Amino acid sequence: MTRMLVKGLDWIVRNVTHGSHALRKQTILKIGLITVSLFLLVTVLAQYSWFIPYDPVYYRDAPRLEGPSIRHLMGTDQLHRDVFSRVISGGKASLIVAFGAVALSMSTGSILGWISGFTGGFFDRFLSLIMDAIYSFPSMILAITLVAMFGAGIGPMIWAVGFVYIPTYFRVTRAEVLQVREATYIEAIRAVGATNIRIILRHVAPNTVNAIMAVSSFNLADAILTVAALSFLGFGLPPPAPDWGFDIQNGQKFLQSGSWWLITFPGLMIIALSLGFGLIGEGISDLVNPKRKRKRV
Repeated sequence: MTRMLVKGLDWIVRNVTHGSHALRKQTILKIGLITVSLFLLVTVLAQYSWFIPYDPVYYRDAPRLEGPSIRHLMGTDQLHRDVFSRVISGGKASLIVAFGAVALSMSTGSILGWISGFTGGFFDRFLSLIMDAIYSFPSMILAITLVAMFGAGIGPMIWAVGFVYIPTYFRVTRAEVLQVREATYIEAIRAVGATNIRIILRHVAPNTVNAIMAVSSFNLADAILTVAALSFLGFGLPPPAPDWGFDIQNGQKFLQSGSWWLITFPGLMIIALSLGFGLIGEGISDLVNPKRKRKRV
């Protein structure tokens, strides 16, 4: 899976950034790809019972609140369940919501940004005002409010988190379109009779791909944290389904008694996965901005 992602990104590099050897120097990007690929692979394999040591929901034969051991690598919880089995099964909801929310916000925000930036006028000012109003709300509070209105579950979380990120893609694509629409070649294309839709799809939208690629990776990292926070507050999967955020919320009650493993391992998974997407975003930003200089400490 990692090799397929690297080959696909290498193709994007050759066609978008025109640098056939650019990917070879992207150590940060490769680390991010490997990290995310491992999570994706484990999430897919976790759907098969032979890959999980114990049932993450109905297993009850282990000692209660036992620390990490050879038999139970990440210990057990208060209901005698294996924490390791729940951890490797709990990433499914986070990944589904993160990818679904980013896909929703990226498609909606980009389309609105293309149309608004290209047409201008009253529609552009009106839509920009609405997006600025949404963007002014704290993203977490807005996501919590929307999920509380829609109800708990994967579907409502996708809609809520995706709605929060729409203004980000709108602002990015609109800014790129404003720079492109007045270019000489756009005027020449319009002079030969090309329609606005054709100009947007064939000549304006491709110029926003670089910015959208970088923003989407950072949004995936932020979405993982947002999903974990929503699950922590009780808006995720209904118990006893394995969920990183819910397991942290459940394990904090036993932290003072010394059961540190209940929140440590799910928390490390959230940090590692969000860091992986963040590294991919940094690597893509370096690819699409070759002149960008990284400050060395």
